[in-house]
Amino acid sequence: MWAYESVFYQIYPLGFCGAPFENDGIAESRIKKVESFIPHIKKLGANAIYFSPVFESDTHGYNTRDYTKIDCRLGTNENFSDLCGKLHEQGIRVVLDGVFNHVGRGFWAFQDVLKNREHSRYLHWFFIDLNGNSSYNDGLWYEGWEGNYDLVKLNLKNPEVAEHLLSSVGRWIQEFDIDGLRLDVAYCLDHDFVRRLRSFCDGLKPDFFLVGEMLHGDYNQMVNDGMLHSCTNYECYKGLHSSFNSLNLFEINHSLLRQFGPENWTLYKGKHLLSFVDNHDVTRVASILNNEKHLSLIYTLMFTMPGIPCVYYGSEWGAKAEKSQGDPALRASFEKPEWNQITDVIAKLAVIKKRSKALNYGNFRSVLLTNRQCIFERQFEDERILIAINAGDESFTAHFDAGCGQAEDLLRGSVHDFGGGSELEPYSAYIWKMER
Repeated sequence: MWAYESVFYQIYPLGFCGAPFENDGIAESRIKKVESFIPHIKKLGANAIYFSPVFESDTHGYNTRDYTKIDCRLGTNENFSDLCGKLHEQGIRVVLDGVFNHVGRGFWAFQDVLKNREHSRYLHWFFIDLNGNSSYNDGLWYEGWEGNYDLVKLNLKNPEVAEHLLSSVGRWIQEFDIDGLRLDVAYCLDHDFVRRLRSFCDGLKPDFFLVGEMLHGDYNQMVNDGMLHSCTNYECYKGLHSSFNSLNLFEINHSLLRQFGPENWTLYKGKHLLSFVDNHDVTRVASILNNEKHLSLIYTLMFTMPGIPCVYYGSEWGAKAEKSQGDPALRASFEKPEWNQITDVIAKLAVIKKRSKALNYGNFRSVLLTNRQCIFERQFEDERILIAINAGDESFTAHFDAGCGQAEDLLRGSVHDFGGGSELEPYSAYIWKMER
């Protein structure tokens, strides 16, 4: 699967393109702004883009009005098709947000229910009680996602609903040649629908990638041969920044051993979860870390642990925003990309990750661990890589059995000699490719 060897770049299009929050109905080809970022994305080393919602919606994209039409605030279907073509020409895959658990109040079928009530042929597309009422005073009650009544829950067990969604996905593949879907709130989706979606997509495009938004619980329930290829690794997302902020690398190490370690009971060994340090829903990593010197280290750890790394637009140069400021702050529009020391580190990490079988497919073994330092091994077939992190403000001499005398330092392009211990400079990271 191509995704397992890729580096993802996430764009939240409505924010990225500076679209108005409310759908004003005015068509403007804002999505073309992405074209100006293609050279930057290529230089960064990302070879896949995950676009948050692009289809016609009431406001923020997740309250869909029409699954067949690009949001007028972003442009037309033709505009987006042209963009996808340009991305594919540059070797960049395209993954779209599949928002299938709920729609917006402006969704055409729900509007028909509001108008025709029991006479609407779409009544059973949703979970409706005509004897109730909602906070919108519609004279009927309906189920909203987690009590949010601007998000009307779809009845995925209704064959007509499932068919409408699948036919929409088929159109996206045909019209835009997309390469995958990220399923919004996948943990809420009907499992039979997800199985049917997987089978449908496999039939249209054998290497089509499905990744789900999962927050907690056992990811194996949905990441398996019949459902999703991957899901968001929120457990390690939390462990990454918490470990650096508390100077306790035992936390992330524990999560990685629990998920991917050598023991037989390991939860997700051999699976490829989506790794990230921030996204459109959470505080940006540069704002959540207590020490800015940890920024390059957290990215190094994220890129080299088991998983598929995903970078959120703007964060690669250290953009800041806090969740407490509201979603628009997290989903800002930047006039042009920036490039600095952290961007340079991420670009190096992307090249190393994509070229390494051990980092793409290897197992995980903890080699050395203290509160502020960790060394772990990734190995696949004849390739063995050691990753060393020193999150402390003092040098640290690491004594361990490297299993060989020398290694190539992939970050610095030099030879590393393990004789007499390995000196880890303050706030440093190392990726050593071991000699065979």
